[in-house]
Amino acid sequence: MEDVLSRAFPHDEIEEIAKGVNGGDWLQRVLEPSGLACGSILWETKNAKNWSAAWLPKLRKDQRESKAAIAILVTEAMPSDCQHLTEIDGVWICTRACAVTLGSALRAGLVELAKARQAADGKHGKIERVYDYLSGTEFRQRIAGMVEPLVQMQAGLAAERRAMARIWAAREKQIEAAVQCVHGMYGDLQGIVGSSTLPTLEQMDVPRLESGNAEDGPTSDSSR
Repeated sequence: MEDVLSRAFPHDEIEEIAKGVNGGDWLQRVLEPSGLACGSILWETKNAKNWSAAWLPKLRKDQRESKAAIAILVTEAMPSDCQHLTEIDGVWICTRACAVTLGSALRAGLVELAKARQAADGKHGKIERVYDYLSGTEFRQRIAGMVEPLVQMQAGLAAERRAMARIWAAREKQIEAAVQCVHGMYGDLQGIVGSSTLPTLEQMDVPRLESGNAEDGPTSDSSR
């Protein structure tokens, strides 16, 4: 892939990122023949047989850390709803056959943007510069860097809450089963040794059921 990029973009600097170091696989620094720096493209390749959505958050994180304007993921295992080329949440995804074509189109956009900024340099005041920053790639990436961890934390908190609800429900059932067993054992002992012999436990004591109210009890023969 490095040879392909070097032949396709001879004016650019193609830097291979060492294995074990965060930041994708190659960083392409886009340069005009005049020496104008136009931004950079972060490339990453995947050889897996199946698509994984987990690749995208990591690549966006690597893109922010390298301050690359564009991130491209080259993989033959495309998402299910596309075959050759797509863009998901700011990351361009393509097969190896489309890599050079996509890179050329995005590189041309970076060059035109850099030339436009160079032409306007020195003509804007502070307000215009602030506007350029707020509408630029770096600001968007910084905002994404703040939002993504918050969304992940919110999802993790919801998952923990659901897990704790399941744990509490299971504990409640276990405690209820244990209490029923203790009540049953206490009743068994009452039947064996008699309720008068067995020490009374307030927690086990059940109010006796009367056959009727005291004043409605059976009358003696003398009262008839």
